[in-house]
Amino acid sequence: MSKKLAVTITLNMDVPDHWEVVSTSEGADVLKVGENQFLDLTFEPMVTADIEGEWTNSVTDEFISALFEMVETEEVAYELAAG
Repeated sequence: MSKKLAVTITLNMDVPDHWEVVSTSEGADVLKVGENQFLDLTFEPMVTADIEGEWTNSVTDEFISALFEMVETEEVAYELAAG
């Protein structure tokens, strides 16, 4: 038997005026942060052996593959507004 887990992550950031939302050829929105520089803010797992210790994104390929297989949907939306 399994459970459903919903995770909500909201980032509010002050970013430079030249950043803009652009779309890939497949229609995915990403941020253009400079000449030939693009940023996609998305799900990145962080792990640790000690809950009070240092966290890292160093995981095995097998772990990350299994974790990504559990993800049913992921939605990322960018909204730029004048500061």
